Amino acid sequence: MASPEGASNWCRGIADADSFNPEECLERVEKAYSGLKLELDMAKAVADADVVIESVAENTEDKIAFYKALAPLLPEKTLLCTNSSTLLPSMFAKYTGRPDKYLSLHFANSIWKNNTAEVMAQDQTSKEVFDAIVAFANDIRMIALPVNKEKNGYLLNSMLVPFLLSGLDLYVNGVSDPASIDKAWKYGTGAPRGPFEIFDVVGVKTAFNIVQQYQKVPGLFSPMLRKMMMPYNFKGMFEVLQKMIDEGKLGRSSGEGFYKY
Repeated sequence: MASPEGASNWCRGIADADSFNPEECLERVEKAYSGLKLELDMAKAVADADVVIESVAENTEDKIAFYKALAPLLPEKTLLCTNSSTLLPSMFAKYTGRPDKYLSLHFANSIWKNNTAEVMAQDQTSKEVFDAIVAFANDIRMIALPVNKEKNGYLLNSMLVPFLLSGLDLYVNGVSDPASIDKAWKYGTGAPRGPFEIFDVVGVKTAFNIVQQYQKVPGLFSPMLRKMMMPYNFKGMFEVLQKMIDEGKLGRSSGEGFYKY
C-alpha cells in the first residue's frame, strides 16, 4: 500500500511530549487511510483479536513490561507475535501467558514494496500456530519466510546489522562522512540505500538499541563475524547515537537524522 500525500507528516512532534496530542495523531492517520481503526485503550484494542503483533523498540525490559500488561487482556484464541528485528522470542515466552501461541513475525521496512515476513518459532510454539502465522503472512500479501531455528537477527538482520555497524564504525572513527559512505555502497553495488539512509528509516533509537544489544548478547552474530567486529569502536557509536537522540534527531520520523527531510 503506497503512502498517501502528506503521510510522512502524520505525527510530527511525537518526540516532544509537550506538543504531542495522541487523539489528533489518531484522527490524522485514520483520515489518511479509510478503514483503519486505531485504539489507545489496550483492552479495547485486543478484545476480539485473532492476531496481535508487538512492535516495541529493541529493548528487553520494555518488551517484558509490555507483555506483562498485555497478557491478562488477551482472549484465549489470540495468537501473539513479536516483530522484533534481533531478539529471540524465547526470551519473552514466559511473560506472554501463552507460550504455545507465541512466535516471531518480522516485517522488512517499507513492507508495501519489500513485502517479506520472517516467521520464527521458539521451543514452545505449537506447529499449528507456526503454520497459521505462515498462512496469515501470505494472506496479507507478504512473502512468508520460515526460519527453522532461533537466530538473533533472523535472516534479514543477520546480514544487515553487520553491514550497518561497519558503516557506522567508518563514521565514528573519522574515516569519512555519512553521505560519502552511503555513496560508496550505493554506487559500488547498485543498492538503493546506504547504511545511514537505512538508519534514518529504521530510526536512530532502534540503531542505538541494536548497538546495545550486540554488547549484551554474544550470540547475536556468528563466531567469525564477532571476531571481525571486535575492533569496532562501539563506545564511539554509543556517543554519536546518544547525542543524536538527545537532540531529537531520530531519523525520518522526526524530520532529521543523519540527513534532513
